[in-house]
Amino acid sequence: MDNRRLRTRWITRTAILLALALVFQLGAFPQPVTGPIINMVLFLAAMIVGISSGVIIGILTPLTAFVTGILPPPLGPMIPFIAGGNALLVIVFGLLKNKNKYLGIGAGAVVKFLLLAAAVRLFIDVPENIARMMSLPQLLTALGGGVVFLIVYKALQVTDVVDLET
Repeated sequence: MDNRRLRTRWITRTAILLALALVFQLGAFPQPVTGPIINMVLFLAAMIVGISSGVIIGILTPLTAFVTGILPPPLGPMIPFIAGGNALLVIVFGLLKNKNKYLGIGAGAVVKFLLLAAAVRLFIDVPENIARMMSLPQLLTALGGGVVFLIVYKALQVTDVVDLET
């Protein structure tokens, strides 16, 4: 496949996955639904488009959530850390996905959790309820997103809906 076609495929798939993430963000779903879906999209982007796609989506989703008011103002200082956590989740998973998807999901989730938990304990002064929200629930949300990703990815493989080669 020539470079122009590869670039078009990358842009199209990234845009579709970003749109999917934004639909769930803007759909007023509760956080226990939205969080895992966003993480699923990040894993899916890394798996079928590439690390750079997932990183871009991972940076844009917290920015969009803040601009649209989904992310409350007290969480504004957390945006760089949320974006960084998303990026780390994608990078770690992307580096490990061909060796072991399960290890990649677990390691990516733990690294994201550690960054967010450290941010509220060491760098950013936030109310205690926000600090709690940025710790263990983030690990569970990322792992939940990994489970949803495994189901969706298997369904895509079985149905052969999309060419999963990057």
